[in-house]
Amino acid sequence: MPDVSTPRTAFVLGGGGLLGAAEVGMLRALLESGVVPDLVIGSSIGAANGALVAQDPTLEGLARLEALWSDADEGPFAGTWYERAATVAKTAVRTRTALYTADALEDLLRRQLRTERIEDLSVPFQCCAASVERAEEHWFDSGPIIPAVLASSAVPGLFPAYEIDGEHFVDGGIVNSIPLDRARKAGAARVFVLQVGRIEQPLSPPSNPLEVGLVAFEIARRARFAASLRRAAELELEVHVLPTGGSAPRYNDRAALGYSDTSLIPQRIALAYNASTAYLQDRGIGR
Repeated sequence: MPDVSTPRTAFVLGGGGLLGAAEVGMLRALLESGVVPDLVIGSSIGAANGALVAQDPTLEGLARLEALWSDADEGPFAGTWYERAATVAKTAVRTRTALYTADALEDLLRRQLRTERIEDLSVPFQCCAASVERAEEHWFDSGPIIPAVLASSAVPGLFPAYEIDGEHFVDGGIVNSIPLDRARKAGAARVFVLQVGRIEQPLSPPSNPLEVGLVAFEIARRARFAASLRRAAELELEVHVLPTGGSAPRYNDRAALGYSDTSLIPQRIALAYNASTAYLQDRGIGR
């Protein structure tokens, strides 16, 4: 663990692909309320969002993250249906395990990140990835930022495992989708959890073969976070799970599988901003 001088306030940003746009609205609500992190922790898309806010946790700095999301049409899933199909076919043949490369996401990150190493960010930052060889979670808290974020965001099947120093990593959400425990262990007194909306929805028994896998994954994802919340409550840790405003499709909705649809990004940002602003005001947090 890096020396974070016992952070007072931590931001924990969870995973969820393009649903992570909601976290941008939450970050604006927090920063406008005068809530600034002493530590930023991210997993999957939360690693990308977290790296940008750790770089410059101000409204001016947030503009760089908003620019990244406004350029999402130029990201990994860019192009017409025909162009995307051609990309998928070529990548699948070349990698045998993935539909896309991480090149476009890397380009988006390079446009907005002005710092190359994690330890040079304005706020201490950590992100989680899953090590293939060790079959366990791995934390990046120093070294080059972009490889760490790409490792944390390597969704199995969509992107190939990301190799760093001979070790292969896949999406951090596989092992720790919302890493609240990491903030607790770092000694944070107050934690704001930025999530993408899945945990806001009740689960039901599966009713078809597709839902079997979806429900099983949701149980695994939520069980760890629920246990983390219980441990935080036992220690009287102040935890705020910010709302999305209902911007996420239901876990069993066909739209939940639309991993490449960028059309709802502005709506998700706006809904989460409004809902999180109201949440903070209701609790008298910030200015």
